[in-house]
Amino acid sequence: MPQTKPIVSIENVVASASVDQKMDLNEITRNFPDVEYHPDQFPGLVFRLKSPKTATLIFTSGKMVCTGAKSEEMA
Repeated sequence: MPQTKPIVSIENVVASASVDQKMDLNEITRNFPDVEYHPDQFPGLVFRLKSPKTATLIFTSGKMVCTGAKSEEMA
């Protein structure tokens, strides 16, 4: 059987970051009304962008996780 070269494509990039301060998720929700924050269901806030189509989880600890980017630059 002849060997074929695998086709590799990046579909999703996950980036993480941390700021050295506590984040007030209620204040962020007041300033950005399109975010999703339901602390009784999930401890993080979901900040979605339309372009690039990504979602960033933001936690009170200052940690953030961005998903959905197609490249490191988009993340």
